[in-house]
Amino acid sequence: MMRLSGRARSALIIGVQGIRARKTRTLLSMVSLFLGVLAVVVVQAGASIAERALLADLELTMGLDGTKVMNTGGSAPGASQIVEDTVAGRDDAVAMVGVSAIIGEPGVRPVNEGASPIDQDWGGGSMVCDASGNCTDPNEGKPKGQAVEVRLTALTGDVRRFRPYRQQSGEWLDFGSQPMLAPRLVLNKEAAKGFERYHVPAEMRVPGASANLTPRFIGVVDDGDYQPRAYVRMDELTTWLPSAQLSDPNSGTEMTVVMAGATPVEQVLTTKLKAIGVDSYVETINSRKDQKDQLKLMRLIFLSMAGLVLLIGVAGILNVGLATVGERVEEFALRRAVGTPRPLLAGIVLAETLLTGLFTAGAAIGCCAAALKVGVMLAGDSIPALQGVEFPWDAGVAGVIAGLIAGVLGGFVPAIRAAGIPIATVMRA
Repeated sequence: MMRLSGRARSALIIGVQGIRARKTRTLLSMVSLFLGVLAVVVVQAGASIAERALLADLELTMGLDGTKVMNTGGSAPGASQIVEDTVAGRDDAVAMVGVSAIIGEPGVRPVNEGASPIDQDWGGGSMVCDASGNCTDPNEGKPKGQAVEVRLTALTGDVRRFRPYRQQSGEWLDFGSQPMLAPRLVLNKEAAKGFERYHVPAEMRVPGASANLTPRFIGVVDDGDYQPRAYVRMDELTTWLPSAQLSDPNSGTEMTVVMAGATPVEQVLTTKLKAIGVDSYVETINSRKDQKDQLKLMRLIFLSMAGLVLLIGVAGILNVGLATVGERVEEFALRRAVGTPRPLLAGIVLAETLLTGLFTAGAAIGCCAAALKVGVMLAGDSIPALQGVEFPWDAGVAGVIAGLIAGVLGGFVPAIRAAGIPIATVMRA
């Protein structure tokens, strides 16, 4: 067990007695220092929460750090089937194949052509190209009606282990059950907004499908995508849409495979795709490293501003400390006369300012933690970034360090002045 030396213990005890004897001056010191320490705590906590929110959004759209993402530089007949067969039944890789789909009245143009966000108009629909390269809009000449266009993403497995989509309502796709003829869809927030605003019939048109499908909406997730998107099981989609159509280079198909960091799927899939003339590109997600410089710069800017506020608090505690030493000249001179060494006198003053800094840090940390808890309770449901947020421990450490630094800086000059009081001063008392 760590023990204080005799002088340090004496300085601490006398410092506590001094604080108790001069409560008003101690309170004034704490008030002048409180805002500075609070600024440091708030900045550190805000930076930690902002970093968490930024990384959380990136994880939705890109994936968790360490995830490998394979994209293809093109497509070819049989590519979709190769991808599906390679990752089938595996937990360390999931294939995501995206196609265009229109849900609603048949024979009409969707309200958001091209799967544009519901409140935006991209000015055109999805183009379909034939083998000769001639591209046409399949909805050209049709009247606008009650239909919503979405990007339909077919999944071979549960992608949430790589991209942690936040469930908003309903349930996620169940990959352990038997596939159904009526595909089950999970919408993202933008698609859910469209279907909440427009009441459309349950009929889905997918280019290349053998017939129009009757989808069932089972849930809503936050996937960070600004486009209307729906997620469906691959085997439920391929019941109506041939796998060859999924890899048609003229249909605007998206093909992505997300994988764990250490998996043989990458090498096997790259070899198979290369054999049919499809190039693949693999990227390892490292969002924290990519955003490191930006986050560091943001934190330094705000910490610099908080440091200026802290210096104002240090000036306040310095003034109070000098005034207190001026009132205690006779006391310190008398202590010197009875043999108290100069370092101990300096230690008494420093102990008072250090304890004042620690008390102030504790008050600032407590206020910040309480305010954050109240904010999460009141606004956590409406602000996803605040859901499940707890007070970051590094902000508390920063507050304690700021309090100690302020105590040292604010007490250093008064401590030197107290140690320099001559013994002869007691003769004038």
